[in-house]
Amino acid sequence: MAKLLEVKNLTTQFFTSAGTVQAVDDVSFDVDEGETVAVVGESGCGKSVSALSILRLIPWPPGKIVGGSIHFAGRDLLALSDNEIRTVRGREISMVFQEPMTSLNPVLSIGLQLTETMEHHLGFSNDQAHQRAVELLTMVGISEPERRLSQYPHHLSGGMRQRVMIALALSCEPKLIIADEPTTALDVTIQAQILELMKDLTKQMGVALIVITHNLGVVARYADRVNVMYAGKMIEMGNARQIYHDPHHPYTLGLLASVPRMDQPRGNRLIPIEGQPPDLTHLDTGCAFRPRCRFAVDQCAVEIPSLQAVEDEHTAACWRVSEISELKVAS
Repeated sequence: MAKLLEVKNLTTQFFTSAGTVQAVDDVSFDVDEGETVAVVGESGCGKSVSALSILRLIPWPPGKIVGGSIHFAGRDLLALSDNEIRTVRGREISMVFQEPMTSLNPVLSIGLQLTETMEHHLGFSNDQAHQRAVELLTMVGISEPERRLSQYPHHLSGGMRQRVMIALALSCEPKLIIADEPTTALDVTIQAQILELMKDLTKQMGVALIVITHNLGVVARYADRVNVMYAGKMIEMGNARQIYHDPHHPYTLGLLASVPRMDQPRGNRLIPIEGQPPDLTHLDTGCAFRPRCRFAVDQCAVEIPSLQAVEDEHTAACWRVSEISELKVAS
């Protein structure tokens, strides 16, 4: 399958009065056409900044992409002019932002927000855009679509607003959709509906999908591949089976241990990851996860581990990656 997106050695920093924040630090990953890739990690690990970097939406000041390359469909997005990147946003790469109530304009109707994108990018007439908007709202499971077009975001529930955001993302038939925490503000039942909807629609339309989330359990059945981030770096990468059934980084093990599992006996205690994520303005030398890691050794304090092969297409950045299976059993 052809590579649609290739991110290589991406580094994004924020220059603040408290110091330089290493938000994304030498990150590389790719997305194939029609593939669903999950990016997982705690809040503040660099997931959203990675996504915003792809679309060149990092605000300056204080943020700046200081290194790396982002190739999409054969073009280097970092080399495009401001006008050229605007034609990519929405048309070829769409984004579903974290909170639909703040992403949708509260003073514009749902219909206007849907149709103006198609009129701008696709050259649709008002009638064509209106008809397509009705089709999109029907496609994402919103009843009475004609009536909804004249309503405003505050008239809709959280789940319906998120469906509108998905319709907006699909409106110009992009090649890639980035969904940044698309289910965070929703209850568990609606979360499952939204994820199922996104998976079905992207498969139906052949659209690639990047799902950003802090919850490994959410993406277990939806992602083809999973990238785990910590302190601005990719620390484990593999397909969903490898990450869920044979994790090789202590942080991934910790994330999985803190999520309820149906295949575990009732009454099993969840094990939280001790400590707090590091301050990205004052990172220690060595592995950023070391202060919270129960498997740390002396080498972890002096040298940053690089991604090492575990098996085909499965890599982990840990000095003890070859021992992790035995360490898991022993613990």
